[in-house]
Amino acid sequence: MALMINDACTACDACEPVCPNEAISEGEPIYTIDPFKCTECVGADDEPQCVLVCPAECIVQNPDFEESEDELQAKYDAMN
Repeated sequence: MALMINDACTACDACEPVCPNEAISEGEPIYTIDPFKCTECVGADDEPQCVLVCPAECIVQNPDFEESEDELQAKYDAMN
């Protein structure tokens, strides 16, 4: 499942530089995660790096993009 950023985002910029897939970008007014690039860090790290650094705890599962770990790994492999 890809991640998404909810309205609690403070636009602190902590998440963008830690994303290995460059899936996070500055939006108006909050940051956004491209669900087609987000692999929840599967293939790159043991856990989502953006969630680890987010002080607002506003990064949650995106219910519109349910994917298994194998599907997330395949997405990561296709991008690299």
